[in-house]
Amino acid sequence: PRRAPTFASRNIIYYPKMARLSILLLAAIVAVSTAFVPAAQTATRATTNQVAFAPKISSVQSSTTLFAEDMTWEGEYPPSKVLGPIMSKMPSSTLAIISMVSLGVCVYSCVQSGLLLREPGAVEDGSWVKWYYVVEGFGGPLAWGTHVASWIQRKNGM
Repeated sequence: PRRAPTFASRNIIYYPKMARLSILLLAAIVAVSTAFVPAAQTATRATTNQVAFAPKISSVQSSTTLFAEDMTWEGEYPPSKVLGPIMSKMPSSTLAIISMVSLGVCVYSCVQSGLLLREPGAVEDGSWVKWYYVVEGFGGPLAWGTHVASWIQRKNGM
């Protein structure tokens, strides 16, 4: 059965926990999606709407500095620079260890959630969903990403 929002005094609406989690996840998705806005749209400014105290971009400055660095490559594997400023400096073995630990954490959370599912009444009242197992479940995608980064670093000789 669905639970409607409950109303308390002073016209404040209290939402159930899953509704708050959904709102939190939606806000996180919106925040992360702003990373995929092309740099050209965020770096340009209309000349009619300039603020007096805003820094002015010199006309002698190269136009390529306003755009993101080109990350294309030729061949089987990309250069280390595609991993960003932190992981491009990490050795392959460190990334592999991070990947294995992340995978282990994800497997542990899945097994523990499976054990909680077997308890009587756990599905009906939702007690099998633990926030820390949900967070640990993100170790799976992290393990995949770090193992790919490890492969890239190994191919680049790091």
